[in-house]
Amino acid sequence: MTQTATRRFHRLCLATLVAVYVLILVGGVVRATGAGMGCPDWPTCFGQWIPPTRVEQLPLDYKEQFAKYRDQKNKKFAKYLSLIGLDQTAGRILADKSILVEEDFNPAKTLIEYVNRLVGVGIGLLIMSLCVASWSIRHSTPGVYIGSWGLLILVIFQGWFGSIVVSTNLTAWTITTHMFLAIVMVGLLVWLWVRSGGSQTVAHASVKPWLVGGIVALLVQIFLGTQVREALDSIVSGTDRQDWIRLAGSDFVIHRSFSWVIVLLQIGIYFKLRKTSKERALYLVPIVLILCSVLTGSAMAYFSVPALMQPIHLVVAVVTIGWLFQVYLQANNRAENVLVKQ
Repeated sequence: MTQTATRRFHRLCLATLVAVYVLILVGGVVRATGAGMGCPDWPTCFGQWIPPTRVEQLPLDYKEQFAKYRDQKNKKFAKYLSLIGLDQTAGRILADKSILVEEDFNPAKTLIEYVNRLVGVGIGLLIMSLCVASWSIRHSTPGVYIGSWGLLILVIFQGWFGSIVVSTNLTAWTITTHMFLAIVMVGLLVWLWVRSGGSQTVAHASVKPWLVGGIVALLVQIFLGTQVREALDSIVSGTDRQDWIRLAGSDFVIHRSFSWVIVLLQIGIYFKLRKTSKERALYLVPIVLILCSVLTGSAMAYFSVPALMQPIHLVVAVVTIGWLFQVYLQANNRAENVLVKQ
């Protein structure tokens, strides 16, 4: 019974992980299309559970109504920030009146943002299912049981923080924080998936420093990418798309240059895994992932930042982090499943 329950949890965990990757992809689409304020309130959309499709369905003063709603929410959030010592951040939010500027209703953007929220709700239900499924294996794998509930707390916080992203009108640092919280969710799901799947060894522990280096470098690169995105946000209005990369300046140059660190680390991981692992498919993964990353990054650089490439580029990076962490968890000094050539 316990083994069956564990396998069920393991499969559900994988399904949830894939769903989170889909959510990150959809979130990237929201960001790339500028649809983040397609719904100016949360959890409803224009005060409705089913969003409007025409501006005529909204009151004439809808901009004033939702600007006031967000102003009240921001004041409350500023109090929370002050309580933990972030007085300057709280002050900037309250002083920035551009946060309260309401966009014109756009049915396409509203639909994109609404789909993003539906996917988020689906993931919330999946994680609740994980918590229920973990109950039957709480004695055999207590860490998995505790981790499942920790994940539920994290997703509830992530949902609340998503409302802050909306109320602050997509303030840059809130978007970045929201995204990195999603990466933390990926890491926790990978850990739960590995722990519930047994202790299979896929590589020798000597590869771990390379894996840690790869994860850290990718986190830095994602952060640098957010700086590029912020730079683009400041120039897109009234600017020819073909000039975006040129006008992005040093932020893009740093992001592009740092990609070589990612490439070199992935090549190092490839050779290390090839030397210490029996599984050929395992050590080919970093090459495939780095090719996808390079191709999508090049497409953005040389084809005027096509909107479709932005979310794909981000998801490839996050999937790579998840895979590196998985291998890290499954690498140890046991020799029966690995080949170590000294």
